[in-house]
Amino acid sequence: MSDVPAPSERPAASREVVELRVHGVSGANAALVLDRPHTRQVAGDRSGGFYRPRPGYPDSRGAGGVVLEAYRWSDLPSGTAVRTLSLLFLLPFMLCNVAIWMRPASQGRTVLVVKGLCRTLALALTALYVLSIAGVALDIVAWKCMALPSCLAGRTWMSWLGGRPTGLRLAVLALVPAGAVGLVWWLGARRRRAFEAFPGTAIADAPQLSALAQWDSAPPVGRLRAIHVAAAFATLDLSLLAARAGGGASAGTVALAVAAGAVLVVCVALVCAHPLVDRRERGGGVDRAIRALRAVACGLTGLVVVVVAADPAPWPSGDGLPGYAVMVAALFAAQTVLLVALWAVVLRQRHGMHDDAPLRGLGAPVLAAVAAGVAVAFSAELVYRVADFLDRDAPTVHRAPTSPPLAYKWAIFGFFLAVLAALLVAAVVTVVSRPGRRRAAAATVARDFPNAPPEAAPRLRQVEKAIARARFTERLEPLALVYAWLAGLGLATSTLGLLEWYPGYVIERWTGIPEAMVNFGIALGSYVIAAIFLGLLVGGLFAYRTAEFRRYVGVLWDLGTFWPRVAHPFAPPCYAERAVPELTRRITYLTSCGDTVLLTGHSHGSVLLAATVLQLPPDVADRVALLTYGSPLRRLYARLFPAYVDDRVLHEVGERVGWRWLNLWRDTDPIGSWVFSPHRPGEPPTVAGPAGSVDRRMRDPWDVVVPPSDTVPPPIVGHWPGESDPRFSEAVRELAERLRRTVPGDR
Repeated sequence: MSDVPAPSERPAASREVVELRVHGVSGANAALVLDRPHTRQVAGDRSGGFYRPRPGYPDSRGAGGVVLEAYRWSDLPSGTAVRTLSLLFLLPFMLCNVAIWMRPASQGRTVLVVKGLCRTLALALTALYVLSIAGVALDIVAWKCMALPSCLAGRTWMSWLGGRPTGLRLAVLALVPAGAVGLVWWLGARRRRAFEAFPGTAIADAPQLSALAQWDSAPPVGRLRAIHVAAAFATLDLSLLAARAGGGASAGTVALAVAAGAVLVVCVALVCAHPLVDRRERGGGVDRAIRALRAVACGLTGLVVVVVAADPAPWPSGDGLPGYAVMVAALFAAQTVLLVALWAVVLRQRHGMHDDAPLRGLGAPVLAAVAAGVAVAFSAELVYRVADFLDRDAPTVHRAPTSPPLAYKWAIFGFFLAVLAALLVAAVVTVVSRPGRRRAAAATVARDFPNAPPEAAPRLRQVEKAIARARFTERLEPLALVYAWLAGLGLATSTLGLLEWYPGYVIERWTGIPEAMVNFGIALGSYVIAAIFLGLLVGGLFAYRTAEFRRYVGVLWDLGTFWPRVAHPFAPPCYAERAVPELTRRITYLTSCGDTVLLTGHSHGSVLLAATVLQLPPDVADRVALLTYGSPLRRLYARLFPAYVDDRVLHEVGERVGWRWLNLWRDTDPIGSWVFSPHRPGEPPTVAGPAGSVDRRMRDPWDVVVPPSDTVPPPIVGHWPGESDPRFSEAVRELAERLRRTVPGDR
């Protein structure tokens, strides 16, 4: 499909400079990226393709006579429907997976401990996923509702099973959580096959961003997926066997419970055995053993279901599924212990570090706490919504006939307090920081437009507000810390449900706050969780219809799915597993044809290109230049992922391309920023050496008065791409000339 002739067909005089553009999170089509109306695909496929302007049309070349080419990767993270569903159901898994990449910059034992804790917490989230669905199917529907004629009345869709024996009801409804496990298993395996044709290449002694960008994570992810599937089925087995043992455990029940417990223990041990799971080689005894463990867990589940359905022993009586409340509270307690241990390890490692970014190095426990809090909140909301639906008009102040364990009520209350506190802190931070942000913005505007006429005053105020809003990005860290601490505290207090203590009673006794107010907070918290769930659903769909909204939603999504799935295998797939090797292959091919390549990347496209540059062989990198704009490398990645993106890595990128690198940034951009030096044009850089010449600040907007040729002032660009900006074209021409001088054989 490529329209680039082979090297033997290209005379030296006809070799070109190819400007390869990589878009950001906007998901723009190739025509918008190239700023040309007529394009055609020259390589790749619909998910990740390379496009060029159609030959024969005027103005098909870019600034400085470069050949234009665009790489469109917006469909790699997932399609519209899959992305929306993933945002809803896989969000806790994605957050937990990202947490492992946010560890502090350390080496040795600390890395192994943080990795083991994050992976164990990920395994706990899988168990919670199973227990929440089992709580709906087994505890609420099979055990409680189907035993109540009032609950079955008028519900023919489940009354057919209501008069059946308890064991048969549980066995049939156990297919629901088993099917849920099979669904995430299938989704993970299906998405993996899309990337198998794009293996990465390991680079010895490479910087961290390149070391993780081997991107061939299929063997480790496959092993983790098998382990999580085994743990999920073992969790389901234990919930069924605990109920069966409630009326007296038989020898067979005990043996099956021991086997299921052993499977779970082995799964925990395996996720902490990093050398075994992280082996790059396929096959061997380790893979066979892990597949055997998964097969044993699946077979054990089938046997447990048969035993539960056929065992003639009488079942115990009680308000809830025997043992289920204990399992839920024990899982919450285990998650709390894991979070406390992760905080302790990271804080000890960070002790003595002097850093102006409060969250730097603390991202792992913060995001792990957020992931656990979101997972618990969604699980609690699921079981309570189903219970409320089945209870009809039953009172909800105390326990209704189908009420789930009290641990879930404590979880909803804890989530509500965490969200409320985070909102209060956000309001305080906004008010307190506003004067400083406005003063800094006013100083910037005064320097940029010293001779603005009086009639431009309203426009100057709009520019000040845009710059002040962009500076709020750095103020978000306290919100994350507050929410993480309170989410962990709420998770710990959920274990009080084991004592049959109602939140309203306990809080009124110890604080004096009326029980009615606490119950109102719990009900409101439930609606808040439901609103967040619906908001994610609507937002995921709305993001594809509004470009501005898509830009802010997409940056969070693409930040999460950029990293390989080394913690949770059910997280959405890493789009860089294909994008980086595909870009590397295309750049290598273009340079082998005698061309030089100018890489231009906007937003997350600049991160993809930075990782790609670190993958290029030296002879290819010698023929490459880099232009980034709206880049989050410093502002987001260096802050949130200090172990993988730091000054050493950024300098390595510059050295690989011979410092043929320019970075364009604006004060109005809330996402992108400078990479090495925030100096203004005409001022000396704040860093020495070639790194000081990389960053170039662009005044935004370029003027505040209406030009004679227009009817409105120039727009405030912010984070929007600016390929049509004359300053962008000037940077392209400069880098193209530097490439031509570097490679004398080119024109």
